[in-house]
Amino acid sequence: MVSSRTGEQIDTIYWIEGEYIKDAVQEISYFMRDWRLDAVKPIDTRTIDIMAAAHALVDTTEPYKMLSGYRSSKTNAMLRSRSRNVARQSLHITGQAADLRLSSRSVAQLSQAAQSCRAGGVGRYYRSNFVHMDCGDLRSWNG
Repeated sequence: MVSSRTGEQIDTIYWIEGEYIKDAVQEISYFMRDWRLDAVKPIDTRTIDIMAAAHALVDTTEPYKMLSGYRSSKTNAMLRSRSRNVARQSLHITGQAADLRLSSRSVAQLSQAAQSCRAGGVGRYYRSNFVHMDCGDLRSWNG
């Protein structure tokens, strides 16, 4: 995965033989931090699982470009003041959501893969060319 905001990259195995690898999950959480405040919150492993499963389903070696992972309440409020597409109680605040894109796959293709996981929320943002994935209630929307 590549951060579109910091340019950082991560390529790690976070699950082996039925168990999460604590250090790898911590590394992912740091990577997905609120870069504006350099604030870290543990990323829910269910969200990481959805991201990994959707990536496998679209059958590409291209890494995700991450637009947003964890967001502090302060960052979320600032973004909400600038866009109607930012939820007041966003799951980004709890470390349960990610906004992702793949240049080799369309929003429709990536969102279909995420929805087929039947494990959380999937938002399609065609104008901004990204897909929101979270481990909240099963739902989908166009942003």
